Amino acid sequence: MKARFRRTVAALGALVLSFTGTAAHAASAAQPGQTLGLPTGAQLPIGLILLDTSSFGIRDTSPVQSESNINLPGVVWVPGVHIFGGRLHLIYIQPVVAARSAAAGGRYQSGIGVPLVAAQLAWKLSGNFNVSYLLGGYLPIDTQFLINQGSIQQRFAATYNGDGWNVTGNLLYGTYLDATNKQGAFYPDFLNLDVTATKKFGKWEIGPVAFGSTDLPTNRLNYRHQGQVAVGGLVGYNFGDFFIQAYVTRDVIERNYGGYDTRGWLRSVFFLYKQAEPGAPMGGLLARNQP
Repeated sequence: MKARFRRTVAALGALVLSFTGTAAHAASAAQPGQTLGLPTGAQLPIGLILLDTSSFGIRDTSPVQSESNINLPGVVWVPGVHIFGGRLHLIYIQPVVAARSAAAGGRYQSGIGVPLVAAQLAWKLSGNFNVSYLLGGYLPIDTQFLINQGSIQQRFAATYNGDGWNVTGNLLYGTYLDATNKQGAFYPDFLNLDVTATKKFGKWEIGPVAFGSTDLPTNRLNYRHQGQVAVGGLVGYNFGDFFIQAYVTRDVIERNYGGYDTRGWLRSVFFLYKQAEPGAPMGGLLARNQP
């Protein structure tokens, strides 16, 4: 009984480390892979957008696997304002997470994560090439289950969206405002890279996706940096004002996570309202910018 209890605690600890960090481990405040499938470099249609990205993953930690469900509901407001020639997007995301060890009797623990508040500027350049820059922050929150530290978030994205393609690279760079929390957990700066290459066939969309994440170097001795690379495939369907995407990813490289993660993702995006731009039919605008 004691041995089984120790295995359960060890497995759940390995899982929570992947979200919370300790003196030996840390994690990205932004879930790696969360922007796959989205044309994050492109200008969005003027309006109000509701979205949710949900994922369920199993990490084959030893001696028992661990499970996690991560939900990222949010809202994007595009007021039609331009700054320095870039279209303004205002973004709010509130993570909700549940996780457990798969050992006998393992129960889910759940909690809310640090919310993201951000502003993004997106520029349409020559042809179908687009770039964007996001600046925002994850607000600190009083929770013992997830990362509770505040951090600055910068994202640099480029998107090609011609001929039905969505070829996007989104680089996420995070800096924690306080590198050490009250429990002694240490949080280094981090980098995530989400890469999408999908093609539309009528209302359908299909293509490969991949992401990577890594802690950045620190001056702490014996610090065990976390990192991973995952690959997968995406399929989506566009209903017009509402579209869905589903994708599956699998780690091919992992460092100090305790095992490889296999994760299924489901995203829904709903245009609560939208406004046509002067001289641009809404149908053509959506066709260019929706995933």
